Amino acid sequence: MEVEVAMAAAKVALSLCCVGACCLATYLYYVVWVAPGRVLAEFRRQGIGGPPPAFPYGNLADMREAVAAARRAAAAARRCGAAAIVHDYRPAVLPFYEKWRKDYGPIFTYCMGNVVFLHVSRPDVVRDINLCVSLDLGKSSYLKATHEPLFGGGILKSNGEAWAHQRKIIAREFFLDKVKGMVDLMVDSAQTLLNSWEERVDKNGGTVDIKIDDDIRAFSADVISRTCFGSSYIKGKNIFVMIRELQKAVSKPNVLAEMTGIRFFPAKRNKRAWELQEQVHKLILEIVKESREERNLLRAILRSASSSKVGLAEAENFIVDNCKSIYFAGYESTAVTAAWCLMLLGLHPEWQDRVREEVQEVCGGRPVDSQSLQKMKNVCSSLSFFTIVNSLTMVIQETLRLYPAGAFVSRQALQELNFGGVHIPKGVNIYIPVSTMHLDPSLWGSDVKEFNPERFSETRPQLHSYLPFGAGARTCLGQGFAMAELKTLVSLIISKFVVKLSPNYEHSPTLKLIVEPEFGVDLTLMRVRSASRD
Repeated sequence: MEVEVAMAAAKVALSLCCVGACCLATYLYYVVWVAPGRVLAEFRRQGIGGPPPAFPYGNLADMREAVAAARRAAAAARRCGAAAIVHDYRPAVLPFYEKWRKDYGPIFTYCMGNVVFLHVSRPDVVRDINLCVSLDLGKSSYLKATHEPLFGGGILKSNGEAWAHQRKIIAREFFLDKVKGMVDLMVDSAQTLLNSWEERVDKNGGTVDIKIDDDIRAFSADVISRTCFGSSYIKGKNIFVMIRELQKAVSKPNVLAEMTGIRFFPAKRNKRAWELQEQVHKLILEIVKESREERNLLRAILRSASSSKVGLAEAENFIVDNCKSIYFAGYESTAVTAAWCLMLLGLHPEWQDRVREEVQEVCGGRPVDSQSLQKMKNVCSSLSFFTIVNSLTMVIQETLRLYPAGAFVSRQALQELNFGGVHIPKGVNIYIPVSTMHLDPSLWGSDVKEFNPERFSETRPQLHSYLPFGAGARTCLGQGFAMAELKTLVSLIISKFVVKLSPNYEHSPTLKLIVEPEFGVDLTLMRVRSASRD
């Protein structure tokens, strides 16, 4: 009798397991295939097509294959010495977009796992998206699980009221008057880099080849530490090293986490990301406890966390997540842009000469400070960004056009929305390819793929055509800060050194959350006075 009861119980358990497995399989099939299929059908009814997805990973296999083929072609070109510097990085970095745009037009759909994307590069739709200030248009949630160790719930990834609250706190710290007050600190931070390069040039007989990337990152890290957190780069060095490691660890999508929302699988990459996340969390809280500065961004974040009616753990997460977001956005993107800018100046000595003459004329041989930058009509002294016509600013603007740090403006329809006559269902992720808008000949002219800063002397880019700092309500808060930092650093370097592109330089833009030089930027440096004697 007992055996029969046990067998019956086992059969019931097995049946329940089978039912549970069937229910789970049905649920996953609906989530991964049926639900996104309905969204794609809605777009097809509007005449918007796209590459057909494959179960269960959507178009990911096609995307990976296209990238791998592009990388093989680039490697082969480098091996045979045929690789040239081409500023249009799309065929190498985003080859699948180029193919799909040719096949389906400027608006098309594609899928990554069960997530539906709408690729938009039609100017009227992009303009409407940029003009939207509704909280119903938020930051894309795709990769939120993958990027959680790096960004958490900070301003770069949050939406709705949480984002609006964080923006209100942080925005005031980057107002015009505060950015002006930071310029002297930026100049001080640059001195370590300049002194180091001068020593290396002198030790090597007046000319030296330098891979500039780490030095530029150190400068940018010191600036963000001192101006925003009342700390030096030396104290915060480990934070930046770990954030750089975190960036590498989360730069590839965790498809399983994005499809299921579950990110707790102890894979090797996940475990490393969690370790780094914990260490960064600890280090930032140590700086918070040590901070005695009353007027910096960190104190503003601290005051907000203290006044919120939340528990200690939630308040700490609020502080750490926003510090990580600002550390990353304020140092990595600016450093990479500075490296691209110096690369372009090394390629174009005529523009380097123009910038140097301008700096010398305005500063009269004195160090760069807030007053001299204002005379050069620095962006931090004028909110009319596109009316600036001096050489240095035009060079930086052209750098940001050809090599925008962010490859996409990413948004998500948190409710049903309409832009440019396109109905976008709730939950759809909208990706605007920045490089495509920046390289549209109908917007920029026939020389769109060439380095020509002069285009900014008369052209006022339209709202939808120039997106280096994002677009719309979520335009980068720190763009004035970034421009002041870039202008300070580049003007100091060019006033002291003649820069040329080193024979060691390999041009290979790559996407690691932002578009950066895969092998770094190698420059040949010579002191200005030595070059003039030669």
